[in-house]
Amino acid sequence: MDEPWTEAKWEYSFSDGWGEPRMTMMKDRAGIIDVIAADTETGEVVLVMNESNEWNGSDEQLLALQERFNAYVSFILDGEMAEAHPELAGKGARIELRCAHMPDARTLELLGLIHDHLAFQELKLEVVIKKAS
Repeated sequence: MDEPWTEAKWEYSFSDGWGEPRMTMMKDRAGIIDVIAADTETGEVVLVMNESNEWNGSDEQLLALQERFNAYVSFILDGEMAEAHPELAGKGARIELRCAHMPDARTLELLGLIHDHLAFQELKLEVVIKKAS
């Protein structure tokens, strides 16, 4: 596989996907869902959150990450996804955080808490780290 990311085969995607890394602040993207796709292997809807910035574990960065996850979860659980894409209604869902850099210890701790919280909502979380070139 020549691509630097590990991923499933997508049926379709509603974004430009990976594109060029954008150095934007996570807090500026709190309400943006980067990619909505269907994983044809699992039948799950996958909401992809791309993060090209390095992790520093600051309170500001962790709060912005939590706000992004809240937006993704709300999109799924509050019916916005089913309304915008009726063909995806009733499918299992996974949030996939694609990172260009390995998260630091504080971020990993938060991601563990988010993972456990999402499991209670029957949502999955997968963190994908870009392979070193």
